[in-house]
Amino acid sequence: MPLALSRRALISLLIPLSSAVVSIAAAAAQEKSIVVASTTSTEQSGLFGALLPAFKKATGIDIKVVALGTGQALDMGRRGDADVVFVHDQAAEEKFVADGFGLKRQPVMYNDFVLIGPKSDPAGIKGSDITAALGKLASADQPFVSRGDKSGTHAAELRYWKAAGVEAPAKRFAGYKECGCGMGPALNIAASSGSYALADRGTWLSFKNRRDLAILVEGDKRLFNQYGVMVVNPERHPHVKKQAAQRFVDWIVSPAGQQAIAAYKIGGEQLFFPNAQQ
Repeated sequence: MPLALSRRALISLLIPLSSAVVSIAAAAAQEKSIVVASTTSTEQSGLFGALLPAFKKATGIDIKVVALGTGQALDMGRRGDADVVFVHDQAAEEKFVADGFGLKRQPVMYNDFVLIGPKSDPAGIKGSDITAALGKLASADQPFVSRGDKSGTHAAELRYWKAAGVEAPAKRFAGYKECGCGMGPALNIAASSGSYALADRGTWLSFKNRRDLAILVEGDKRLFNQYGVMVVNPERHPHVKKQAAQRFVDWIVSPAGQQAIAAYKIGGEQLFFPNAQQ
C-alpha cells in the first residue's frame, strides 16, 4: 500500500512536469516559425521558393509567406498579424516605421516596372517614356487593367497617371478597369482581353500565359522599383517573434541572402538585383 501511494505521488509530480516540458517545446517550435507579409510579386515570381530553403538551411527557421498587395501587407503588420513586412512602396514603408509599427526599414533589392500590352500596340505607346505612353493611352481609350488593390504596383501606377496629367483614370476613360487582384491575375485578365497593364518585371518574366502581350514601355528611370524589409515593432505587438524575425532580416541583407537573390533567374534573366546597404 505505501508503495502504491508513492507511485501515485510520483505520477502526480510527473504530470505537471511533462506538461511544462511540452509547453517549452511548443514555444521553442513556435519561435522557429515566423510570418512574413509580402507582395504578390515576390511570391508569384518564384523568388521565395528559391530563397526560403536556403534560409531554413542556414537558420532552422520556417517562414509562412502571406502574399498580398503592399498596402494590405502593411496593414497586416499594423495589426500584428505578421512578424516581418517585405514590400515595395518606400513612402508607405517609411510612414509605417515613422508611425511606430515597424523597426528599421532596410533596402533589399530592386527591379523595375514595365508597361505591357498587345504586340500590335493599337494605342501607339511603345517607347521609354512612361508618362507620354499613359497620356496616349488615355486619349486612345484602349482597355487598361489596373490592379486596384493598394499594392506597391498600384501606387506606382497612380503616380505615373498623375504625372501624365490624369488624376483619376477610372473617371477619364471607359477602358480603365480595376480588378482588385494580384499581379498574376491582372496579367491573366490583360492577356485574355488584349488590354494594357503595368507590371513588375519579376512577375512578368515568370508569367506563362502571355498570349499576344509584350513589353511596350521600359527603361524610364521613373520605373525603378525598390523593395524594403522591416521587423514589426514588438512594442506595439508583444507576441511578435522579434529575434527570429530579425534573423530573417539580417540574412536577407547579408552577403549570403543577397547572393541568393542575384542567383535567382528565369530563362537566364535575373529578376531582382540586390542592393542592401551593409
